Amino acid sequence: MTGTDRSARQGAGPAPLARRRFLGYVLAAPTLTAAAELVSAPGARADIPSPEITELIDLNDVMTAAALPTSGLITVEVNKDGTVSFALPRAEVGQGITTSTAMLIAEELDVPLERVRVTLAAARPELLFNQLTGGSNTTFSTYTPIRIAAAIARSRLLQVAAADWGAPVGELALKAGVVTGPGNRRADIGTLSERAASVRTEQVAVDLKRREQFTVIGKPHGRVDALAAVTGRKKFTLDLDVPDAMPTMVCRPPTINGKVGSVSNLPSIRSMPGVTDVVVVSTGVAVRAATFGRCIDAVRALKVSWRAGSAEGKSDDVVLEELRAAELPLGLPPLTPCVEGRFTFRFRSNSALEPNCAIADVRPDRAEIWSSLKAPIVAREAIAAKLGLPLRSVTVHVTEGGGSFGRKLFFDAALEAVEVSRKIGKPVRLMWHRADDSRQGRTHPMAISRARIAYLGNTVLSYTQRHTSVSTDLGHGLGEIFTALAARLPVGDIGFSELFFQLSQSMPYNFGSNSRLLSETDKGFNTGSMRNVYSPDVTCTRELLIDQIAARMGKDPYRFRHDFLRDDRSRAVLDKVAEVGNWGRSMPAGTAQGIAFHSEYHAASAVLVELDCRPQTVDRPIRDGVAGPRVTRAVIAVDVGLAVNPRGLEAQMMGCLMDGIALTLTSSLHLRDGHFLEASWDNYFYTRQWNTPPELKVVIMPTGTGEPGGAGELGVAASMAAVACAYGRATGAMPTDFPINHGTLSFTPKPTVPPVPASPTDGLNHVR
Repeated sequence: MTGTDRSARQGAGPAPLARRRFLGYVLAAPTLTAAAELVSAPGARADIPSPEITELIDLNDVMTAAALPTSGLITVEVNKDGTVSFALPRAEVGQGITTSTAMLIAEELDVPLERVRVTLAAARPELLFNQLTGGSNTTFSTYTPIRIAAAIARSRLLQVAAADWGAPVGELALKAGVVTGPGNRRADIGTLSERAASVRTEQVAVDLKRREQFTVIGKPHGRVDALAAVTGRKKFTLDLDVPDAMPTMVCRPPTINGKVGSVSNLPSIRSMPGVTDVVVVSTGVAVRAATFGRCIDAVRALKVSWRAGSAEGKSDDVVLEELRAAELPLGLPPLTPCVEGRFTFRFRSNSALEPNCAIADVRPDRAEIWSSLKAPIVAREAIAAKLGLPLRSVTVHVTEGGGSFGRKLFFDAALEAVEVSRKIGKPVRLMWHRADDSRQGRTHPMAISRARIAYLGNTVLSYTQRHTSVSTDLGHGLGEIFTALAARLPVGDIGFSELFFQLSQSMPYNFGSNSRLLSETDKGFNTGSMRNVYSPDVTCTRELLIDQIAARMGKDPYRFRHDFLRDDRSRAVLDKVAEVGNWGRSMPAGTAQGIAFHSEYHAASAVLVELDCRPQTVDRPIRDGVAGPRVTRAVIAVDVGLAVNPRGLEAQMMGCLMDGIALTLTSSLHLRDGHFLEASWDNYFYTRQWNTPPELKVVIMPTGTGEPGGAGELGVAASMAAVACAYGRATGAMPTDFPINHGTLSFTPKPTVPPVPASPTDGLNHVR
């Protein structure tokens, strides 16, 4: 940190931002442009007598520390028309960060929110690790730099107006984008912008607003892009008008990562109506045509012989046996009583609602790419290396995305579009079919988690957990961060996955000696960092066993958690959800409440759900689906320190709950003979209306720390665990295999050849 208080995080914890004076810059530019100066990471707490590494430093801290050296390259610009521009070096994929970012600027610059224009920055290699979206880190790491830059701009505008009017700065005010002074003088910030600009870069000091002065931050605001989204005016990748970029799709192999052997009918495909190009690429056979419909026709007509893929012949049972063989031992059985369990978590799709897509225009000496990318710098480097071009010749534009689930940390569509465009020498508008992403896209790896809690009387002596997973691909930017900061991390020489695991998992309970270790196996699958990564599976395992040990001790599950939580902040969140959710109320047989807790990234969440497992609910008919239990009521309580936009946080928690319900009850991929059976969202059962709670309440706890914590993934793990615990209490049997309906294949699998299933023609038959 810079300014007068470099030791704010030592000892007693974070000091209020309002007491700090910060340094920043007025940059040399035609109009007023301001930037922060942040050059050192926050200090680690020195007074915690705890073995918990995440209380010293966690994944969010690592990402923030990596971003700090280049935070001064993030600038706020005041334009001549009175608007304020900011290019956000993160990816907006529906989580609402363009809105919360605009709110930070509007607060410190004292301009109306509608005047702030937040766009997404193109790949900027000079930003290094400051352009990676993930780990609930955006608001956490940009909160201070953005405010500093906006505050500097505000101060500069006031100084210029004071000089113009010959009045002391203290007699001027800036409100709603207008500077006012003695004698009823008024000046819009746009008219001051050019004169407030500097011909050289100057270092300045600035004070940030105190929390009690906030009029924007902490107040609920609708999304700045809401109207554009609901009226269809919002632009996603495939909406962009790039000249000559024609629709392109790929005929993909029947098994995961299979390769083209030969194509027997290329000439006839090239002569099909609308088809302009057909080429073999590393992932299959690419078709460029006048419309996506023509592409689909050609893909379905191709006759390709395929070579074996990386998971050839494997099924769920085979992978499960491999995981069990790779499982690390829990250690010798304790001499005291214990509860123990092993839990299976099936493959799950990372597919987002927006199909995987990219536009690419590759020429001999340059390349230009448009795609929704969470790691655009890494993507740019990979594309330059693939094409053999210097980095300066590759331009990567970051577009807004329609969802992610961690999918957009990977840029395989962009790489594929680049390969096709180079081979045919023309721009392409590449789109994956939904079957492509279900079967060849990124998946959350299958895993087993085994845990043991040893106790004596009413004391928990130890917690041991061994999580074994199909290898998770972290090659999307986090690896580079870990490498750069390895010397500063209080851990030994362990692999990226283990490091990620240790920095993202915490033990919020006083459970004596606790140990968590990760083991991974099998790199033959295309895996990814699905929302919350390891936490849902790990936390679900822990919370289920907590219900078991509470029963052994004769304690209420809520009271047990309350008594063993480590701090008052966590207990307050748990207490609130129990109070609002009326924990312990009488419920009919076959129904039950479930409660769970999860903390991460300086934030805490608790979830209470009510689940109906009665036969009339579980067995109700659903076309091509399994109804299963239904969550009828849910309450979520969250403490993120400071909620910049409470309405946005509430929406995030609603999404987290839907994720958790899906992970527990319905959402999985079935692996058979080297391929996944699911081929689209119609047979991949993310949370649907039939298991969405009619009653849902999100409680945002009062501002505590004064600084935002991580929120984007916060509610997933607790939601999954709460539903699982409710299922165990409603049925009398602890669930051990997730999702619980995985064993029932409720649909007829679509063929893998051709890889794109025929479009349904019977929609009207199902209209009610």
